[in-house]
Amino acid sequence: MIRTTLCVVTLLALIGCGRGSSREMIKNKGSDTLVPVALAWAEKYKEVNPDIAIAVTGGGSGTGISSLINGTVDIANASRQMKEKEIKLAQSRGVEPIEWIVGYDALAVYVHKDNPKDQFTLAELAEIYGENGKTDAWSDLAVTVPGCDSGEIVMVSRQNNSGTYVYFKETVLGKKRDFRLGTRDMHGSKDVVELVEKTACAIGYSGLAFATDHVKMAGISVDGSGSYVKPSVETAVDGTYPIARPLFMYTNGQPTGKIKAYLDWILSDEGQKIIVDKGYAPGPAGGKPTGN
Repeated sequence: MIRTTLCVVTLLALIGCGRGSSREMIKNKGSDTLVPVALAWAEKYKEVNPDIAIAVTGGGSGTGISSLINGTVDIANASRQMKEKEIKLAQSRGVEPIEWIVGYDALAVYVHKDNPKDQFTLAELAEIYGENGKTDAWSDLAVTVPGCDSGEIVMVSRQNNSGTYVYFKETVLGKKRDFRLGTRDMHGSKDVVELVEKTACAIGYSGLAFATDHVKMAGISVDGSGSYVKPSVETAVDGTYPIARPLFMYTNGQPTGKIKAYLDWILSDEGQKIIVDKGYAPGPAGGKPTGN
């Protein structure tokens, strides 16, 4: 998770530079998955338009969407689509959410670097994480993990206001199945990877951009009949990785003025190079989903 202190420091840095209150502000909030690239965009945009300050904070996709509905942000970041009930609530308050795809992310499954298990089917993941799941120990998968004396599988997850949590639930567990009790729910994407790194028994899921050399990313197969695909920018773009997802920004209506200029820049070649440099895949031309 990007700590509050970092957000405050970033905000002060963006507002500063001797320009004082004359700078116009764009408030951008939401998905922790998108925070690293959102901060990078905000920092670079100071060079593009020094008269605009971008205030970036995380808190999760649900938090960003709620802020858009309440009219307290200009742009909401989300690693999941808005739910129908959220759209209806927004419209009841005079807010018309417009969706923009700004990139794609491969949702990686992480295990400890000493874990010999480096590939999973979606069904195996569902039995680990899903309620009434039958897989409680690494021995259930015919695996012995060095340093994991108890043999139990420590399930690392995200909090339920996270778009990553929602996407994993719907894609891996299915919309009608919930997470089992006993998961360790982390505030931020980075926290998931850090806990897996320190815990031999652990398995966790988080964005590809948070990968480090101290953890192992597993290959994933839909049903085991085909190849196990590792998460990467390339496999997210070509659709071969089974847990790849779009990353969204939402605005209230068609953006105009400074918000349109900023979003246009994010979707430009310059802005999309930044998202690729941060470990994500680029979005579609124009940022709009097919059919929108």
